[in-house]
Amino acid sequence: MKLLVVEDDRDAAAFIVKGLRENGHAVDLAEDGRQGLFLATSERFDAIILDRMLPGIDGLTILSALRASENTTPVLILSALDGVDDRVRGLKAGGDDYLTKPFAFSELLARIEAMTRRGASRVGETHLRVGDLEIDLLARMVTRAGRPIELLPREFRLLEVLARHSGQVVTRTMLLEKVWDYHFDPQTNVIDVHISRLRQKIDKDFATPMLHTIRGAGYCLKPGA
Repeated sequence: MKLLVVEDDRDAAAFIVKGLRENGHAVDLAEDGRQGLFLATSERFDAIILDRMLPGIDGLTILSALRASENTTPVLILSALDGVDDRVRGLKAGGDDYLTKPFAFSELLARIEAMTRRGASRVGETHLRVGDLEIDLLARMVTRAGRPIELLPREFRLLEVLARHSGQVVTRTMLLEKVWDYHFDPQTNVIDVHISRLRQKIDKDFATPMLHTIRGAGYCLKPGA
């Protein structure tokens, strides 16, 4: 998933971002309210982790602005304010969940996953299919011709991005931004390594390859001929 963290506390932000990236997610970080609102309204995210107390523009104002513009991205509010009235105000402003500080990272991760599952159910997109390859976004399971394929979190995210652009060339820069959250050094070999591992898993033992390298351009996932 591609996630946006809006948090001005540097230690808390580093803790959250590190944990999310270690679990295979691409993460953008905004350190104040204005930057958070700009990113939330200019890019697409699967979920937003939003601190309530922010410099510039507070979290609830950002949330209200998103919902007023019909942005339905799931939002998890983080706050040291743990009163019932505080939680109610956060949820009424349009928050999908509310987690009080301090918190365990495992709970944060579980709440994000539950929140995005609900969001996927609302929009009806729970599966991706490319030829005989099927991706269950809720169960995070992949099969080809009915045969289960075990993927690591980063491999799953890589396949998801390629499947969402089935039949199209996906550039290295696009993959770095969507899967690794890198905005620089498109010559790094991290993509080649993961593409090679993914190809071994989804094409090995099958007669027709689906994952293709387009020399000088990028990669393309398409049904076998």
